[in-house]
Amino acid sequence: MRHCSVQVRSLLTREELDRYNALMEVGGYLEDQNRYDLAYAVQKEIDILILPAIERLKEKSRDRDRATAEFLESLKNAGQESE
Repeated sequence: MRHCSVQVRSLLTREELDRYNALMEVGGYLEDQNRYDLAYAVQKEIDILILPAIERLKEKSRDRDRATAEFLESLKNAGQESE
């Protein structure tokens, strides 16, 4: 089973995280039983489950980019005012 990144996992809601952990446990058991066909289906469910957290991570990145752009713009404006 493939784990999602720590950054994505930290943005899962409690309910999503509980379900993620349960699915990982089931998937691990299926892999131990060499039932990779069923483990694949569980991995697909995990991939769908983490999509909202991935979007939240992307939004945080966009917010950070906007804040950086605003900061750089304020530095530029401050530099022009001092001249």
